[in-house]
Amino acid sequence: MTQIYDRVALIGLGLIASSMAHAMKRAGLAGEIVGYARSAETRDIAREIGFCDQICDSATEAAQGADLIVLCVPVGAMESVAVEIAPVLKAGATVSDVGSVKRAVIDAVAKHLPEGVHFVPAHPLAGTEHSGPESGFAELFQGRWTVLTPPPGTDEAAVKAIAGLVGKHEAKAVVAE
Repeated sequence: MTQIYDRVALIGLGLIASSMAHAMKRAGLAGEIVGYARSAETRDIAREIGFCDQICDSATEAAQGADLIVLCVPVGAMESVAVEIAPVLKAGATVSDVGSVKRAVIDAVAKHLPEGVHFVPAHPLAGTEHSGPESGFAELFQGRWTVLTPPPGTDEAAVKAIAGLVGKHEAKAVVAE
């Protein structure tokens, strides 16, 4: 087991985030996994399931001190989340997402991230007909592709770390240009 990140923050706790957390825990890829969901009911379910080490009551609390922050919210909510968490992002942190479109996400998020924070947009090509935190499972990404779409000039080490995380999920990463 090779830890890639000390602290991972999952913002949004549905199928993809819970599956990521299960896979990261199983493979020992994160020292700590914290999560946040807008809905108190979803936060309560996530606490009950226990796939995160800590469930936070705000996105900023979850993002504080995180090495990797993954936006697992609807594409239309990504900009407001980026605005909310930007002031607490530490230098050297990586922000990624799981949105199904990329140009809209890049346009909405990148402009709000402080200098020294790396942005590696991603789209895991995985899912099921189920949703919510109780639907997640570690094997969701096995044998599936994740498309990484880093903007020009993105730190190569940050891209390699995300690709490594994907690979440790027994999935395949491709960097789109």
